[in-house]
Amino acid sequence: MRVHDSCVSVCIPARMGSSRFPGKPLARLCGKPLIQHVYEAIQGTAEVGQILVLTDHEDIVQAVNEFGGEVLLVTESCRTGTDRVAKVAQALTYDIVVNWQADEIPLHRHLLSDLVTPFLQSSAGMGTLKRALTESADVLNPSIVKVVTSHRGEALYFSRSPIPCWRDGYHHTGFPLAYMHLGVYIFRKSVLLQIANSPSGILEDAEKLEQLRALEYGIPIQVWETRHPSLRIDDPADLPVAEAEFFAYHASQREERH
Repeated sequence: MRVHDSCVSVCIPARMGSSRFPGKPLARLCGKPLIQHVYEAIQGTAEVGQILVLTDHEDIVQAVNEFGGEVLLVTESCRTGTDRVAKVAQALTYDIVVNWQADEIPLHRHLLSDLVTPFLQSSAGMGTLKRALTESADVLNPSIVKVVTSHRGEALYFSRSPIPCWRDGYHHTGFPLAYMHLGVYIFRKSVLLQIANSPSGILEDAEKLEQLRALEYGIPIQVWETRHPSLRIDDPADLPVAEAEFFAYHASQREERH
């Protein structure tokens, strides 16, 4: 199979009951619900052959139907988005499955390709993305998840705390202070089901980060770097900032094309 054949199923878990932002998938950004922005951005990725929103609420089903997307109601209780994706794994078209979080809006059409292309060229069972952080405020922000990796690019740990901890302070130059973890995972279906069938881990419960379950049970996570931007919406206060960034980014892209 060629790398650019359509060979990936993308699932977008979208819950109504976010503790910090109830109803977040339907919050409007530039006139569209967030879930529509995510869905339409992913549609532009060559390797993607199937996109499916997985939700626990009829209002999201209606919204996705209105913009012409595919949606499936999954009413069973699920620990995490990955567990929700695993519930429908056997019904997915492809053996390679992406779990894309409904509040991570890709701005550049190659962002998902930065994950899918190297994964298809590798033997990894699970992968994700990181992006450089250069501002100390971002490193200290617990809403921004950080990741550290080995020299082979495998994840060593994910945390809401600053990792690594620069003992002598953030005065180094010429390289990132840290790397943020983007809310996207890619799996071979067998690995996805292995993770979903494992009990929740101590680290997962402590940090409230589902990917730590894989590390606790010895499942390697390959991490690739992207330089392409995305918008992350954590709470309602992020919306006006994200809207300004959205307009600014697309305005700059129009200027470059002309």
